[in-house]
Amino acid sequence: MDAREALVVLNLLEGIGPVRVRQLLKFFGDATKVLQASRPALMRVKGIGDDLAGAISKWQSTTDLAGELKRVEEFGTRLVFQADDEYPELLREIYDPPIVLYLKGRLLPEDKNSIAMVGARRTTHYGQDTARKLAYQLAGHGVTVVSGGARGIDSASHQGALSGKGRTIAVLGNGINVVYPAENAELYERIANNGAVITQFPFNRKGDKQSFPIRNRIVAGMTLGTVVVEADLKSGSLITANMAADNNRQVFAVPGRIDSPQSRGCHNLIRNGAALCENAEDILTEFEHLFPNQALGQADDSEPMPLANLTEQEQAVFDVLETTEQTIDTIIANSGLPTPTVSVALLGLEMKRLAKQLPGKLFARR
Repeated sequence: MDAREALVVLNLLEGIGPVRVRQLLKFFGDATKVLQASRPALMRVKGIGDDLAGAISKWQSTTDLAGELKRVEEFGTRLVFQADDEYPELLREIYDPPIVLYLKGRLLPEDKNSIAMVGARRTTHYGQDTARKLAYQLAGHGVTVVSGGARGIDSASHQGALSGKGRTIAVLGNGINVVYPAENAELYERIANNGAVITQFPFNRKGDKQSFPIRNRIVAGMTLGTVVVEADLKSGSLITANMAADNNRQVFAVPGRIDSPQSRGCHNLIRNGAALCENAEDILTEFEHLFPNQALGQADDSEPMPLANLTEQEQAVFDVLETTEQTIDTIIANSGLPTPTVSVALLGLEMKRLAKQLPGKLFARR
């Protein structure tokens, strides 16, 4: 067994998190020596009591290292450790960086220019539209969008980044082979092909009330800032925002309707010092000194993009758009495309300055 495999074992053991592993490594110098240590020796380490010492000393009877490594290989996953260049640079800086990351896809150096986008699972149409547009805009500026792969704002953020042909990373609160929610199976595949799906949890680990806050610290920890798009006062996304603030990362909040419960969390963040966010420029200008110059280049809003740059779905929707106002139901009926496809295509046409959205959820050619 080498030191990397020993770290996998420590990650498999319940109740021994990154902080205790750091204490163990500091005391013994090497992960393999930790697993070879006697129970009394383990108890000399700060934070390691009798129960944890017993769990570590009996690891061979409670963990299946060979099986876990086989699952990693068969699932097309890789393991990334803190010493690896691929490990997110910003994530190393937090108090309790994960021991190991299970990775499907690729983590690239440019992912250091990343922004977290989080929000409610039960969201409004306004919230999902706003998340898609912001993620699309950020992706167009070369920013990697990081979210939690959940329903609602998370999914909309990933979809927006993918529509903008940018990179996006989903951080899961369960094992990498557990698809939750089930309807996101195809989305996860698209994310892995255009970014990465990552988790600190072993295979087959299901998500619960403990694992999702643990996941949230990775979302906040590996990014320059966190944008909360829509959240009520009890939303878990506020935990992510607080973690970002604790790590001295910028927090942004998108304002919403004053009579909507889903807006109260965001309004409370703004009231307490979060930066108000209405578009991607509000985010990018906060990091002018970090992003490459081209990432902050202002798009020329005076001229539309060439039609040759349209996707097949965007072209189909553009063909049925008129210069007069149309409802989205009319566009769906005339294009023959599913509702989600039309929504994403309209977003793409808006960003390419070929269509505009009017009050009342009406659309027209620009």
